Amino acid sequence: MTIAIPHTPRTGRRKESVARVKLMPGTGNHRINDRVPLEYLKRESLVHAAFQALSVTSAAGKYDVVARVRGGGLTGQAGAVRQALARALAREDEALRGLLGRAGLLTRDPRMKERKKYGQPGARKRFQFSKR
Repeated sequence: MTIAIPHTPRTGRRKESVARVKLMPGTGNHRINDRVPLEYLKRESLVHAAFQALSVTSAAGKYDVVARVRGGGLTGQAGAVRQALARALAREDEALRGLLGRAGLLTRDPRMKERKKYGQPGARKRFQFSKR
């Protein structure tokens, strides 16, 4: 007797965004925050980036993806979905782990916004220098 284990969400992060992705066997229906991915992410390039793991593993029509994303902007959210989806696929089928790793989809992108420093208008920009 086998017990059906519910698919626990995988987490992905990028910049200030956090994504939780559920991967379920299905026909290829994708939802991000209860909306169609193109409607939510607004740009085709972001949709391709978010679902790159499915195209790399040739699993595009095999799974339904339900993603919950919060924080950050659209680019960060697409990156967070990308990592969470790759982690979910790697957990679903351990043989895909090497393929996803070589594509760089399992690695968290460490780049963050640099903090603003006091006495300056921005992180790196300085106020105009005047000799006199």
